[in-house]
Amino acid sequence: MNDAFSLQGRVAVVTGGCGVLGGRIANGLAAAGAQVAVLDRRVEAAAAKAAEIRASGGEAEPFTADVLDRASLHRARGAIEGRWGRADILVNAAGGNVARARSDERDIFEVPFDAHEEVLRLNLHGTVLPSLEFAEGMAARGRGSIVNISSMAARQAMSGVLGYSMAKAAVENFTRWLAVDMARRHGSGIRVNAIAPGFFITTQNRDALLQPDGTYTERSRSILARTPMARFGEPEELVGAVQWLCSDAASFVTGIVIPIDGGFSSFSGV
Repeated sequence: MNDAFSLQGRVAVVTGGCGVLGGRIANGLAAAGAQVAVLDRRVEAAAAKAAEIRASGGEAEPFTADVLDRASLHRARGAIEGRWGRADILVNAAGGNVARARSDERDIFEVPFDAHEEVLRLNLHGTVLPSLEFAEGMAARGRGSIVNISSMAARQAMSGVLGYSMAKAAVENFTRWLAVDMARRHGSGIRVNAIAPGFFITTQNRDALLQPDGTYTERSRSILARTPMARFGEPEELVGAVQWLCSDAASFVTGIVIPIDGGFSSFSGV
């Protein structure tokens, strides 16, 4: 059964592969045996992450692309296929909130509409475009796995993050839609799923969750009061679910969204 979880010989593309969460996922896929294409628009950061993976005994190469630019994604796909012949796995880890789209301390009417558009494009379009690019090759081969990243913000109203919430809700819908379309048109060998992380401290949300002295903000205290495990997640705690979804152990799993949230989505707060 352990062999079913192995990714040995698979080629995995991780967008946003230099971020806190995407980078840890890239490390985990490499540790499971995958050849990892670290895809990021930051050339030096992608090279550093690939070097880190190789130093740990994995196989990885950096590739440059902007997830909002289909032409650059197409070039990256060509380079990846030129290096390894195909892409078996795509993890859409690029995304995140946009500071100017937040309404934590101001009325929603004061948020510029183009800020909502920016965060929507980053998270939704930045998932759809890579998926369409790399799923085309998967469809031709009749085999592949795509894992998208949703959020607790997709499930219920969460203050301050309207644009991000809308984008992640749309990512979940896109996940189900593409899962159905790929299976019906191209066979059961292509699967599309998502994970929905709970609360993890990253570069993007650190200021909202931690005071300058490292103590929790009021928002953090509210989050932890609604999290039965009463702590934030660690990036490596995403890896097992992603590895499973990418592996043959999940061969009959498609169109689902897995919460990885310490129980946040299960708790009513009472």
